[in-house]
Amino acid sequence: MSNTLAHLEQVKANSRHLRGTIIEGLNDPITGAISDDDNKLLKFHGSYQQDDRDIRDERRKQKLEPAYSFMIRARLPGGVVTPAQWIAFDDLARTYTARGLRITTRQTFQWHGVIKRNLKPAMQAIHNAMATTIAACGDVNRQVVSSVNPLLSSQHKLVQEWAQKLSDHFIPRTRAYHEIWLDGEKITDEPEEEPIYGDTYLPRKFKMGIAIPPTNDVDVFAQDLGLIAIIQDGKLQGFNVAIGGGMGATHGDDTTYPRLGSLIGFVPPEQLIAVAEGVVTLQRDYGNRVVRQHARLKYTLDHRGLDWFKAQLEERIGFPLQAVRPYHFDQNGDRYGWTQGEDGKWHLGLYIESGRLWDRGTSLLQTGVREIAKVLDGEFRMTCNQNLVISNVATKDLAKIDKLVAQYGLDGYVQQSGIRRHSIACVALPTCALAMAESERYAPVLLPKLESLLAKHGLLDAPILLRLSGCPNGCSRPYLGEIALVGRALGRYDLRLGADFIGERLNVVYRENIAEPEILSALDSLFAAYAKDRDPDEKFGDFLVRSNVIPAPSQRLIPIVLDGVI
Repeated sequence: MSNTLAHLEQVKANSRHLRGTIIEGLNDPITGAISDDDNKLLKFHGSYQQDDRDIRDERRKQKLEPAYSFMIRARLPGGVVTPAQWIAFDDLARTYTARGLRITTRQTFQWHGVIKRNLKPAMQAIHNAMATTIAACGDVNRQVVSSVNPLLSSQHKLVQEWAQKLSDHFIPRTRAYHEIWLDGEKITDEPEEEPIYGDTYLPRKFKMGIAIPPTNDVDVFAQDLGLIAIIQDGKLQGFNVAIGGGMGATHGDDTTYPRLGSLIGFVPPEQLIAVAEGVVTLQRDYGNRVVRQHARLKYTLDHRGLDWFKAQLEERIGFPLQAVRPYHFDQNGDRYGWTQGEDGKWHLGLYIESGRLWDRGTSLLQTGVREIAKVLDGEFRMTCNQNLVISNVATKDLAKIDKLVAQYGLDGYVQQSGIRRHSIACVALPTCALAMAESERYAPVLLPKLESLLAKHGLLDAPILLRLSGCPNGCSRPYLGEIALVGRALGRYDLRLGADFIGERLNVVYRENIAEPEILSALDSLFAAYAKDRDPDEKFGDFLVRSNVIPAPSQRLIPIVLDGVI
C-alpha cells in the first residue's frame, strides 16, 4: 500500500491554519461556488458547500453551473440555546436560508440554502448571537453533546458545565475564523501554533458525548470519546470513559464498519480534560493519514490494539485510569410532554419530525417555537434525537406555553405512535452530496405504512427505534436502530435489524438492497411474530436476537468491559 498522504492532509498543511484562499473564493463574483480545496477547509469553519440535486440535471442541460449554496452548522455545546439566541437564529433562517431551522443528531442547528454572498453575513449573525460555527465540522473535535434528561435538572447542570469545558478546550486556536468572517485583522506576523491539533489537525473528525444514566439519549457508545457521568448523592463523582465509537461505513468495503466504544476506565472530574486531551493527541499522532476511510479513532484502536492504546494513554497523561464504575441504561430515546425536575421547574419535550422546523402551508412550526421564545423565561435544549425540550419553566407559565404549543401544532407528541416517537432521519436529498437515497423526505411516506402494519398486529404503541439514512455514513446513527434503512440507491435500502433499545448493541444486515414492498413484507412478518411470541416487556430488537431471526453480534461490535465490573 502506498504511504502517500491523503490529499486533504496536504491541503491542511498548506492552509496557513485553515485560511487557504477562502476569502478570495468568497469574493469571486463569477461563480456561486468556491474551490474544492477551500471547501475542504470551509468545513473547519462550520460550513459545507452543497447544491440542489433535484435540479442538477436540468441545470446541466441548460449549461448552467449547479445551484450552489452552503449549509452552516453551529457549535452549541450540549444543545442549550437561550430564547434570545433562538430568535436570532430564527431571524437568520428567515433572512438568509431555505428550509427553515433544522435540529441535528449532534444537538445543534443547521441552516441550509445559504448562497455565497450571504455566507459571511450569516456567520456574523451567529457570532452576534454569542455563538460560533468554528469546528462544528472538519478534522477536529466537533460539537460536544450531552444528555438532556429533564427529570434530572441539577445533574444536567453539572454535566453541561463539563460539555462546555470540553468544547472550549478543543476549539482551534487559529485566528483564521476571525479574519475571514468577523473582519478581524491579523494581530502578529509570528507563526501561529495549534498546541493540541498541530499544523494538520486530526486525521478525521472526532466526536465527544456525555450520557447521564439511566438515559442513553446521546448514544454514548457511538462517540469517539463517550463519557458516562457517575453521580451519587447529587455530586458528580466522575466519568466512565469509552473510546472508539463511530457510525460511518462504506458499502462494499468490509474494512469499514460501525463500532461501539470500548470502556477503558473511570476518571474523576479534575482529570477529565487531561484524559480527553490524551485521547485526542494519541489519535492525532497515530491515526491513519494515508487512507481517510480508515482515519477514525475506531480503526486506530482496532489496528493497534485496545491494550496498546490504553497503555499509551496512561503513559501520556501520567496516571492510571480507575476501574469502571457500575451504571445502568434503561432507555435511548427522549421524554415527551411535561415533566417536573427536582428543582420544581418544568420541562416540555416536543417531537420534531426529522428535526425540521419550517413554515409550510398551514404548518407553522417554526413560527410556533419563535412565539414561545418570545415569552419563555427559561431555555431550549435540543436533543440528539432531533427533538426539542422547553426547559426551566415556572409553574405559573405552564398554561401560557401550552396554549402556544396547541395553537401552532407542536403538540403532535400526544398521539404519536411508539415507532414515530423514536424515529430519526438524516437530511439526505436534495442537499447532501453523499446521499444515495431519500431519508428525511422519505420518513413521512414510510412511517404511516409502518404504523398501519403495527396497528394490524396490536403494536402501535410499542416503542421501536427506527433510523433512516440516505447513505452508509451514519449521521442518523442507523446502526443503532432496532430497525434501520441505509440507502443504496433511489428507492433501495439495506434493511438492518436487531440493535437493542439502550444503545449497547449494533444491528446487522437482514436484507440487502431492497425496495419498499420487500421492506414492508419482511417487517410485516416480523411484527406478526413479535406480537405473538414476545416476552413481557421484551423490546423488538431483543426479540429478534432471542428468536434467532438475526445472529447475535460479534464481540467487536459491543463495548469491551474491563475488570468484570458490569
